[in-house]
Amino acid sequence: MAENYSDPSGNTEAFRAFASTPEPAAPAANRTPLLIGAAAVVLVLAVLVAWLALG
Repeated sequence: MAENYSDPSGNTEAFRAFASTPEPAAPAANRTPLLIGAAAVVLVLAVLVAWLALG
């Protein structure tokens, strides 16, 4: 065997360990701006309907 022989199973094992690690979960998105925006749209629509009904 040559002196500079490297065992390919070492690299393969390291690659498999790298490939099998789970990806970190993405942090949950902050939904507060979405809820505030939806509430604002509902409020504007309610005021518009009331203005048309009473006007």
